[in-house]
Amino acid sequence: MARSGLAAAARVARWADNALGPGRDAATDGKATLSDTTAERAASDLGLSLSQVRADWDTARLAGLVEVHGDSARPGWRLRAWDRDDSAVLRGWVALFDAWSLALPEPRDQESAAVAEVVSAMPQVLSFLQLSAGPVPVDQLLDLLCQRVTELRTERCEVSYGPEAVTARPKVPRPAAVAGQAEPAQDAELAPLLDWALRALASVGALTCGDGHATLTPLGNWAVWVKLEQICVAAQSPAGHIEQSAEDMLRGCAQLRPNAARAEYRAWLAARPVGSAVTELLNAARGEDALLRGLAFEALRVVGAPAEHDVRAVVDEPALRPYALLWLAEHDGVDPEDAHEVLTREEATWLWVDTAAAVADHGEAPMLVRHLESALQPTVPALLAEVRAVGHPRTVQVLVALAAAHPDPALAKAVRRAAFQVHTGGS
Repeated sequence: MARSGLAAAARVARWADNALGPGRDAATDGKATLSDTTAERAASDLGLSLSQVRADWDTARLAGLVEVHGDSARPGWRLRAWDRDDSAVLRGWVALFDAWSLALPEPRDQESAAVAEVVSAMPQVLSFLQLSAGPVPVDQLLDLLCQRVTELRTERCEVSYGPEAVTARPKVPRPAAVAGQAEPAQDAELAPLLDWALRALASVGALTCGDGHATLTPLGNWAVWVKLEQICVAAQSPAGHIEQSAEDMLRGCAQLRPNAARAEYRAWLAARPVGSAVTELLNAARGEDALLRGLAFEALRVVGAPAEHDVRAVVDEPALRPYALLWLAEHDGVDPEDAHEVLTREEATWLWVDTAAAVADHGEAPMLVRHLESALQPTVPALLAEVRAVGHPRTVQVLVALAAAHPDPALAKAVRRAAFQVHTGGS
C-alpha cells in the first residue's frame, strides 16, 4: 500500500533524477518549489497537469524521495533503495505521515496558535481512531479535540478574557448528558481546523472520510501503532538512560551489546525532538573521549535521514570528518563494509588513531594489539610513519599504550621510539 500510495511521487522523483541530471536546478525560490520551466517540462514528459506534477513533487519531497538543498534537488536515499528495500518505502510513507500538517495549506482565517494546538492535539485523536478500530463520527472526534485543546491551554495556565474567548478550565469528568457535545464556542473555533486536519491526513493516505465518519486506513492504523510503540519504548528504556544527557547516555551504552545499545538510542531519541537530539549527539562527539565520538555516530545511524543536514555540516571539522564521511556514505547506500573507501589514506589513518585512543582508554591490552592488525599500512614502520604525519592529538598516548601492550619486544621498542619522536618533534 505504501508503494502504491507513493508511486506517483516516485515517478516524478525518478523523472527529475534522469531528466535533470547532476548539478541541475529543480527549484529556484528557496522553498523547494519546482520552477515553472521544470514543472512544465515534467508535465509534458509525463503526460500530467502542472498541478499534479507540483502535488507529486511536494509528496516526493515530504517522503524523502527527493532532497532539496538551496536551489538544487537530488534523489534521496529512499528513492535509490526503492526497488530493493521495502523498509525504505515504509519509512518514506511514515515521513509523509509525520508531515501531514504540511500536506494541505492551513486555513487562512485561523490563528497560527490555534493551528499549532490542533496539530499538537491530533495524536490523541489518531490514537482514539486506532483504538476504535472502525469508523468514528466526526462530531465525536471534535468533542475529543476540544477536550484536548482545553487541556493544552490549561497546562499553559492560559486564561483568556472577553465575551468571545474560550476560557481554559481544569480537566474534569464531563457529565454523561453532555458527553459527545463540545462547547459551542470551541465547536465554531475548532471544527474548521478538524476538517482541515482530517483532509490533510486523508491526502497522505492515513484515513478516509465520508458520511460524517473518519476511519484509519490499514497504513494509518499501522503508523499510529508504530508511534504508540515508540512512546512505550521511550517509557520503558531498558537501561534507564532516557532522561540523561547525550554524553551520559552514550557512556551508559558503552558496555552494552550492539542490539541493546541501539534499543537505548531509540528510546533516548523517541523522548526528544530530533533536531535537538542530533545537536546534542554531535556536541558529545566533539569532546575528548574518542569512544563517545564513535558511539555518537552509531546513535546518529539510528536517527537516519533527519540527521543528514547536520552531519554534512560537520564534514569540515577534522575530529568528526572521518566519522561523518562514513555516515554519509552508508546513508547514501554504500555497503558498510565498503564505506571506508570514501576516506583518503590520511583520513583513514586519523580514524585508526582515534579508534585506538578509544580502545586504550576503555578497552583491554589484547584489544589494542588486535587493533594494530586492522591498519591499512602493510608494515608497522609504514603505519608509524603515517600515524606521525596525520597529527592526531592523542598520537603519543596511543603509541605508548600500544608499546606497553604488545608482546613483541622489538616491535614495542620501535613503537616507543616513534612515541618519543612525536613527543619531542624529532624525526
